[in-house]
Amino acid sequence: MLDHYSRLPAAATTPGSVVALVDAAGRVERELIGNWLAAGGIAQEFGTTAPVTQLDLDPGAVSNRLVGRQDDPLVVPVRVLWLPPERDGVRRTSFGDLLTMSNPRKPNRFMQRRLVTKAPDRHLVLTGAPARLSELRANNPGAAGAPEAFARAIVRAGIVALERAERAVIGDRYKVPRLVVEEILDSPAFLRRLDAVAAAAELPAREVYRRAEKALRELVAAQSRLVSDLFTQAMRPVHASTWKVDDDPAGLDGLRALNRRYPLVFLPSHRSYVDAFVLGDILARNDFPPNHVVGGANLSFWPLGSIARRTGTVFIRRSFGDDEVYKAVVEEYFAYLLAKRFNLEWYFEGGRTRTGKLRPPRYGLLNYLAAALRSSRIDDVMLVPVSITYERLNEIGAIADEQTGGRKQAEGLAWLARYVRNQQHSAGHVYVRFGTPLSGRERLAAHGDPLGPPTAAENPEQADLEQRAVQRLAFEVAVGINEVTPITVNALTTLVLLGVHERALTRTELGAAIAPVLGYIESRDLPRGELGTLRTDHGLSVVLEQLAVAKVVTVYRGGLEPVYSIGAGAHLEAAFYRNSAVHWFANRAILELAVLSAVEAPEGDQLRVGWEAAYRLRDLLKFEFFFPERAEFTSQLTAEMLRVDPHWHRRTAAGTVGSEILAQLADSGFMMAHRVLRSFFDAQLVMAERLAAHDPEIPVDKKAFLDECLQVGKQMLLQQRLHSPESVSSELFGSALKLAANHNLLAPGDDPADLVERRVRFAAELRDISARISRAATLDPSNRLDPR
Repeated sequence: MLDHYSRLPAAATTPGSVVALVDAAGRVERELIGNWLAAGGIAQEFGTTAPVTQLDLDPGAVSNRLVGRQDDPLVVPVRVLWLPPERDGVRRTSFGDLLTMSNPRKPNRFMQRRLVTKAPDRHLVLTGAPARLSELRANNPGAAGAPEAFARAIVRAGIVALERAERAVIGDRYKVPRLVVEEILDSPAFLRRLDAVAAAAELPAREVYRRAEKALRELVAAQSRLVSDLFTQAMRPVHASTWKVDDDPAGLDGLRALNRRYPLVFLPSHRSYVDAFVLGDILARNDFPPNHVVGGANLSFWPLGSIARRTGTVFIRRSFGDDEVYKAVVEEYFAYLLAKRFNLEWYFEGGRTRTGKLRPPRYGLLNYLAAALRSSRIDDVMLVPVSITYERLNEIGAIADEQTGGRKQAEGLAWLARYVRNQQHSAGHVYVRFGTPLSGRERLAAHGDPLGPPTAAENPEQADLEQRAVQRLAFEVAVGINEVTPITVNALTTLVLLGVHERALTRTELGAAIAPVLGYIESRDLPRGELGTLRTDHGLSVVLEQLAVAKVVTVYRGGLEPVYSIGAGAHLEAAFYRNSAVHWFANRAILELAVLSAVEAPEGDQLRVGWEAAYRLRDLLKFEFFFPERAEFTSQLTAEMLRVDPHWHRRTAAGTVGSEILAQLADSGFMMAHRVLRSFFDAQLVMAERLAAHDPEIPVDKKAFLDECLQVGKQMLLQQRLHSPESVSSELFGSALKLAANHNLLAPGDDPADLVERRVRFAAELRDISARISRAATLDPSNRLDPR
């Protein structure tokens, strides 16, 4: 029952006696185990002829008949394992098995009798890894003074050993935790922490213990192998009939090898409610143990909540403020799962993206993970960035509606039925890609986290180091997701169509506009879906027709040939698809605007002005994109310039960095600034103009201010002061407001006149950038195509 799989521990090569801890649910199982023992099962398994004593795997029996023994018997847990019938080489419970009114993995006593006679291949007697009683005492230093607690520890160790032996037979995907609440509540370290919470809050310790147990039972996922099998089968059609899943076999092989040494924390991008089902199905089919998926309590409604909890979902409160008991319970549960090497999964953006690109990360759960590393409860944990990208998404209309002020529909049974019904339409591929795993301990240490005492509360300077390290780790995860996110056919098609303002294109024109961008993607060897289909007229036609069915693209067929444009009211939906890949083109777009700034400067200052403009754009967009440190950003932008002009270094040495470079950008066949950055800067401009008009002596009410931006943004769109409806987005306005706060433009200060001046200057700067983006658009060949 130690943490290994050898059949005999070294100290037990010649045991004087054996205690078989029998885990039997009824008479049939006791008979099977008794017959097996009488037939010399222990001797065959472990090569010892020592006398065997049977004992129930029960705390009372263990306490009375094992804990106080003076000899050193070999302790062997034993149980009967029941198996489902084999179908196509796989033993897995199906809905058909339920017709027998019995769980094939836990058949009733009548079914057990029948199986013993009619299907002997459906059961086997299983033993867990053994241990000497002295070894169990050594693993529980407090055993001498607490025999009941020691007995419970032996029972838990026996159950864990049997679970591991079962998984060797049925596969790792059936790894489930047992007796979690009981084990955590028996932890002396956890009880000491609760005592400290009680003392600090001046509450009775018993009351704090009661609240902790209640929170644990609310939090802990009581996984069931039966429910996991059936839930997987029930939910697979929700996505299997909608998307063709394109996974990452090489990435999965590497993760499987890594999982033998470390717990894995999967951190996926979050674009759809179905994300967890898609990822869970892939992992199940590749025999990974089920993840403990951390979800918001808003999804715990009946019956989904009850079912999901039994498949490993951990429903956590959205906010628990100053509830120190709940914080302690969450941190302890996380540490427990990681210490026992159970895999975790959560969506660290805090919710589904409303724009299609990654949202800024939330740090709460990463803080708990870091705390487990600092406490030395775990050696290490590997964080796995996961990109889940859909060619088409059936829920995108509701997401877009929320961005223009629509109310998010409350989750519930009726909502679930509508959601499942809406998925029953073919939507192309869903791409699941795994980024480079990150060592939690290594990366936190690299970012300055001391990973040790004193605690943050005792040392504010250390608290700051710890928080910064967690933030940088989250940044690395986001970059890891972006690095493996493929460019889909819809992302590239909408990228081009959104760049031709209110203009319809023929397939020939659209193909001509796509071709140079596709060449750029291929020259950089960027991750991509089936983009090659866009090179043929037939392939492009299929993509456009599918977008038309989804009402993202509108088609006019009444003329000489069909022409295509973004559908009226569908700009936010189109932008969602484009934004899944927009990060791949951000540096190119910044380069174009930097060159336009340089061209406006005197000849001797062009290089300096260009770099200053690039750094300023990076700063203005830092809440939209995950930019690297300044030195790495400089290197990336230089590489982007060399793609446009291989003689860039020679030109800078000669001082010619202006109009010649601009001409080469235009001659490359495409411009990106208006396609990639216009919506973000237009949203910032709306926010900045409203802020400039806001009374400098009145604090900004965030909700009221964002509502005002939405209303005024719609007016500016009607006045054609904004380029596209995609700029009128609550998500973009929210990011713009964060930028203003970062530039100290929100809070009233001692000098109202100075605040007004800085707000007005900020709005003017954004208008200048908008003008450069418009100029970049005029240089794009697709905006200069001759009409047919």
